[in-house]
Amino acid sequence: MQTTIIIATHKPYWVPDDPMYLPVQMGHAVHPAIGYIGDDTGENISERNANFCELTGLYWAAHNIDSDYIGIVHYRRYFGSRRKSIFAPKKERVIGHEELGTILATTNVVLPKERHYFIETNYTQYIHAHHKQDLAVTRSIIERKCPEYLPAYDLYMSKTHGHHFNMFVMKRELLCHYCTWLFDILFELERELDMTGYSDNDKRVFGFVSERLLDAWLMTNNISYEELDLVYMEHQNWLHKGFSFVKRKFFPNNHD
Repeated sequence: MQTTIIIATHKPYWVPDDPMYLPVQMGHAVHPAIGYIGDDTGENISERNANFCELTGLYWAAHNIDSDYIGIVHYRRYFGSRRKSIFAPKKERVIGHEELGTILATTNVVLPKERHYFIETNYTQYIHAHHKQDLAVTRSIIERKCPEYLPAYDLYMSKTHGHHFNMFVMKRELLCHYCTWLFDILFELERELDMTGYSDNDKRVFGFVSERLLDAWLMTNNISYEELDLVYMEHQNWLHKGFSFVKRKFFPNNHD
């Protein structure tokens, strides 16, 4: 069984010493090369990186990697080993191919543990941080193109927790199914969404929206999975993040 996990990155960074990991430069078609393989070979959408973020790497992986299992992580965020103490050095806590292979022997999908908002639903958290119309147009597209996913999409939006970060490892057949479904929706959203007045951050909309679609796909297709903790390679200021989260709830950023 061969597993390839691409590391979505835009700058040189530490890479685990494990052949399972493949650093890939996002937006290689529009940014200076940094020494890694780019997401602009074969079938790709590399030139749309400003709007699709790490999804240009996901698209490239789904169309150009032939491993049994394919995954995506971020240069500063990895899946953590269950065998290592949380007090072990960060680099030692990144899961390796042997342990991941044992997990994949009993499941077809590995995800990060759910993110909990507690005082926000997935819907309100999004519209307080971004533009409400992003989700309104997305829902309309789902209702029109694949209405069987609408109940799960609405249920996910009503929850206060979900799988985010666009991080996962999947059996190749499942990944191809997910990406076909996902990009069909996102490319339609790209055609229909008016981003006039959007900031550069808000223009990353397709990456943001995709994080809110994974659970709907999992639920609709009744796909089971295993969850793993995350290892953050850089310091996380949780106090600042918490303050920003509460601030957005009461003083939303969007202008819809």
